[in-house]
Amino acid sequence: MYERKVQKACGDAGERVASVVIMEVGEIHPIVKLGILVESDVLWNVRKRRGETMNGYFLTDKGQVRSHNEDAGGIFFNQHDQFLAVVADGMGGHRAGDVASNIATTSIHKRWLEAEKIETPDDAEKWLNEQIQEINKEVFQHALENEECQGMGTTIVASIGTDEFVTVAHIGDSRCYLDNEFGFKQITEDHSLVNELVRTGQISTQDAEHHPRKNVLLKALGTEEETSVDVKTIGWTEDNKLLLCSDGLSNKMSDDELIEFVEEPLPLEQAAEKLIQFANERGGEDNISLVLVHYDEPMEEGAS
Repeated sequence: MYERKVQKACGDAGERVASVVIMEVGEIHPIVKLGILVESDVLWNVRKRRGETMNGYFLTDKGQVRSHNEDAGGIFFNQHDQFLAVVADGMGGHRAGDVASNIATTSIHKRWLEAEKIETPDDAEKWLNEQIQEINKEVFQHALENEECQGMGTTIVASIGTDEFVTVAHIGDSRCYLDNEFGFKQITEDHSLVNELVRTGQISTQDAEHHPRKNVLLKALGTEEETSVDVKTIGWTEDNKLLLCSDGLSNKMSDDELIEFVEEPLPLEQAAEKLIQFANERGGEDNISLVLVHYDEPMEEGAS
């Protein structure tokens, strides 16, 4: 039954899909590998709970220039109905960037399926920090043991969501944005050379947009044996939305443009498709990946 759903999903996506994860209520099914050219990985994931819904959608595309996709990611629920959203961008120009991003995504997914229930922000922050530290060592060790992977690395942005709060951790320049009653804003800070120059007042934000070293990272997952993780927790209520994305999207769109798509009253899959289409129309020089999560407003009891 699930293979038929996967095949239909691939057809609906124009046979661009490399792998699909389908999650039904109370059931989690493994990634199904398909013999299709790697152009896009799609994750359909809708989890409905009594009185409320938490909807999430992951989409990635290789863009218009790159020969293959070095991004990975997904959105996964643990046994306690708490979600983990992930985007990882394998480092361009390094060998096996796709290996690094897939190790990071696969490893954190497996660990999440075994995780205890997250009760507090401290629990979430501790879990993300510890797991990403361990995955950093895993990626670093894989590179040491495999000559073809030496120098590989990946960004990672990961978010744990409960009914009351969201905790976000990241390394690199993949981002997380929050849309809530206070507006739309970026809640991560890029670990990049250009962002550091902006932060220290050496260049303006306008200069940063076209800086020749815009893609230089100061920190990435797996490039060093030890690393540090930025982690923060924010409030999360009904009708809030999260956007996690790689720089293939954020480099092509301003915050004002992103908010138009995020707040547009469309199904998440349509909003994701439009975002990737927009980035591709502006050149699509990089791989483009994103996760959209919507905490829907609860329905009144008895409402259909």
